Amino acid sequence: MTHPPKSSAAPPAPGGMPTMPAVPPQPGIRADGTPTPGPAPQEPRRTAFAEGLDRLRAAAVTEPGRLRIIGALIAALVIAFGAVTAWQTTERAAAADDVLHKSQPLSSAAADIYRSLADANTAASSGFLAGGQETPASRQRYEKDIDLAAGGLVKAAANSDPGSSAAATVTELNRLLPEYKGLIERARTYNRQGFPVGGAYLRYANEKMQDDMLPKAQALYDKENQRLRADYDDATPYPWAAIALGVFALAALAWAQHRNYRRTNRVLNHGLVAATATAAVVLLWLVVGHTVARAGLNASYDHGVRSLNVLHDARIASLKARGNENLTLVSRGAETVTVKDEQGDEKVVDAYDQDFKTNMKILGKGLAEAARLADDDPGRKPVAVAESSMTEWQKRHTEAREQDDNGAYETALNLVIGGKEATGACFDNVDESLAQALTHEEAEFQRSAGDGLGAMTGLPVGAAVLAVLGAAGAVLGIGRRLSEYR
Repeated sequence: MTHPPKSSAAPPAPGGMPTMPAVPPQPGIRADGTPTPGPAPQEPRRTAFAEGLDRLRAAAVTEPGRLRIIGALIAALVIAFGAVTAWQTTERAAAADDVLHKSQPLSSAAADIYRSLADANTAASSGFLAGGQETPASRQRYEKDIDLAAGGLVKAAANSDPGSSAAATVTELNRLLPEYKGLIERARTYNRQGFPVGGAYLRYANEKMQDDMLPKAQALYDKENQRLRADYDDATPYPWAAIALGVFALAALAWAQHRNYRRTNRVLNHGLVAATATAAVVLLWLVVGHTVARAGLNASYDHGVRSLNVLHDARIASLKARGNENLTLVSRGAETVTVKDEQGDEKVVDAYDQDFKTNMKILGKGLAEAARLADDDPGRKPVAVAESSMTEWQKRHTEAREQDDNGAYETALNLVIGGKEATGACFDNVDESLAQALTHEEAEFQRSAGDGLGAMTGLPVGAAVLAVLGAAGAVLGIGRRLSEYR
């Protein structure tokens, strides 16, 4: 039995001619010469964004759509106002807190390091002049100053940024302090044995203190003062961005309520009124709170920090002057310098006595400036006592120098390190008076800076919370209006 072959090909057409595939109509030329039209082009597919934009445009021409847009914009504006207020006030509050609890205390600590080092140097020279009769009080004063300086360096190291110049300065001072102590102990040992080389060791220790240690302590003090000034600069500027947003938000809320009144003749929209009230409270709190904080911080600088800096400098000058006065007797003319007198003639004078006069001039100017900056009697009184003691100190120093120049060394020595009639008593009075003035000005600073910081307490959190409530009020107010179209 014969089967036809299996194939998918089409059977041949009759007559044996193959069948041609169908061709879609193509544009061409008609018989009359006109072109035949081709298939119509398909429109491009629209994106979801374009369709959404069209819907938004369509909604914007209706009142409900406009209300939704207005509500969204006002809510966003109020939220932005609260966020920027919280951000800027947080930064300023943090800087004010650093002023009160970090940078200013560190500045005072750096000044105390300098004072302790200078006073230790003074106490060491006083004990050297006493020789074998060095008093326990003088020795204890020296040891106390060294301990205070070491403790201050530990505190400064803990609060310095790793790798900073301040940290490097503290490290260098920690290295130099034991070297200085070793030189002082050698000078004391040789002096008790009556060897003149003790004086050379003391002068070498003084040079290390004056040329290496005190300049580094001064550099540390200057760096901490710069840090304090930077914190003030961060804490006191007005938050203009937040204030501008607050004014803009209130203007937008006023416009929305006016628009609502014109279209409905309703005087108040409770939601918009609530949003306006919260925005107004935040703006008022921001302006008044920061103004009070700025006033407190500026007062703490003008009547606290400036006075403290002047008093610290005056106290340091008095310590340097006392040390130079002692070293004048220790060196006995071994160190000289050439200066010009009032007539312009050159003369050779004792180097330490010349430094004493220079530091006494600095002390006098500092006390005059401190008296000018003091704004109350408790601040002026100790400065006045220090000025009186300084005047008496200079008189007694002149007498001591006259005795020493005339060869009466022991008499001059008694006038310098003796009892109540010596220059040492005047120096102690100056130092104690300056310490009292520093304590008073420190309290003034603490009070004013504390008031400034307190004025910003709660403002960042309060602004954020009120802004959220205001935005919610605006949305509810617009929603109430939209419900009328349902």
